[in-house]
Amino acid sequence: MTTLPPCPECQSEYTYEDRNLLVCPECAHEWTRKEKEASEEVRVWKDANGTVLNNGDAVLVIKDLKVKGASSVLKTGTKVKNIRLIEGDHDIDCKIDGFGAMQLKSEFVKKA
Repeated sequence: MTTLPPCPECQSEYTYEDRNLLVCPECAHEWTRKEKEASEEVRVWKDANGTVLNNGDAVLVIKDLKVKGASSVLKTGTKVKNIRLIEGDHDIDCKIDGFGAMQLKSEFVKKA
């Protein structure tokens, strides 16, 4: 007999299998085994050189970047301190002196 994993929503141990779904009788949450395995994978953010980035790191911009709504360009070599990593296309949330709050792509920065 195989043991079923607890519910990812309420951690109930009374889950049961219904065809290809796992079901929690306490909170009525339904999920597949593949969803559970995919949610356990941890995303790793890397810079242009393949170095792993962490929240709070400082990075350098490696390419002149046009900024929407601004008349100037974010120059190569601009240092960005205290980054925050987020999900999405632009995966770095930060504040840059002279520009304010913005989001950058990790492919255009390197760890300082």
